[in-house]
Amino acid sequence: MQNRNGTSRRDVLRTGATIAAGIVGVAAASSARAEDEKIAQELVQYQNSPKDGQQCNMCAQWVEPNACKIVAGVIHPNGYCVAYAPKEG
Repeated sequence: MQNRNGTSRRDVLRTGATIAAGIVGVAAASSARAEDEKIAQELVQYQNSPKDGQQCNMCAQWVEPNACKIVAGVIHPNGYCVAYAPKEG
């Protein structure tokens, strides 16, 4: 069945599904690029243990449960790297 302008419900649903798939694809590509832009752990001398009382989960760059805003890969809460910046407050 078509409405007044000649568009069927099936056409509208198909177009909506195509648009939704495109949005998901763009979001996934954006997320992958964000991870690619992070610094490699080796470059910041990342280690899985704290140093001089400084550890990842006390850093301004820390992201729960095991990530960092600027360093790539899985980050241990008790880890440390030379990019450490204490949280304010």
